[in-house]
Amino acid sequence: MLKIDLAGKRALVAGVADDAGFGFSIAKALAEAGATVCVATWPPALNIFNNLLERGKLDESRRLSDGSLLHFEKIYPLDAAYDLLSDAPEEIRTNKRYKDVGDFSIDGLAAGMLADFGPKSLDILVHSLANGPDVKKPLLETSRNGYLAAVSVSAYSLIGMLRRFGPMMRPSASVLSLTYMASERVIPGYGGGMSSAKAALESDTRTLSFEAGRQWGVRVNTISAGPFASRAASAIGIIEKMVSYCAANAPIPEALTAAEVGSAAAFLASPLASGITGSTVYVDKGYNIMGMAVHSDQA
Repeated sequence: MLKIDLAGKRALVAGVADDAGFGFSIAKALAEAGATVCVATWPPALNIFNNLLERGKLDESRRLSDGSLLHFEKIYPLDAAYDLLSDAPEEIRTNKRYKDVGDFSIDGLAAGMLADFGPKSLDILVHSLANGPDVKKPLLETSRNGYLAAVSVSAYSLIGMLRRFGPMMRPSASVLSLTYMASERVIPGYGGGMSSAKAALESDTRTLSFEAGRQWGVRVNTISAGPFASRAASAIGIIEKMVSYCAANAPIPEALTAAEVGSAAAFLASPLASGITGSTVYVDKGYNIMGMAVHSDQA
């Protein structure tokens, strides 16, 4: 019997700050398959996330199929806009939400994991990071800084993380990110350069799969998930409309669940997907194949 078995594997899921998004569901699916899971959280959300865990507010969401609770081996701070702590401006480093968390850069995260677990200690790296300060603005109204910020955090950070974590990854390791169909089709309302960032992320996935594959034997894939009404996605402003439209017009006419994305991620991270790299894998109930709306009244 084929089985997704990640026993003995260590995963790092970057971009988990609550139990409502894809990052959390991926972490849970990896744990269900037997992996130990570390997470990295945006510093302004770190204390809230830790408090929710300590007070048991996330216990129901953390419950695994065997009745146990999802346990995070380690929770690290991460602001993926910065490769090095010295890259962060003074006003960020001294901000009350940052100044006491330690080195929150990509380099600091990697150094922390190296100190905690040693070299060659990572098997799965999940990039669940996206931010576009101008996401509600049309592209024509997006500022240069807003555009560059979207690409920096949502796409370039994958390069920065893989460059730093690649040497720490064991043979046959897997790297995953999350993209969205706005990379290739116009989604009115998904602005601020985020569509450009997702297009860059998919292009980088292909190039990184070659470079990291040849250098470290690492596989690199991205999941193009359908719209999902997470807390983070609410920043878009039209997420409920996006969800209902896709559910009405997809080949399987129902809303996507975060658990379905988590299951796909666990498969891609497993030896069962050892032949898959450089791919954009659609997990969207098939909506990506449609060329004409079935229910135009949902527009």
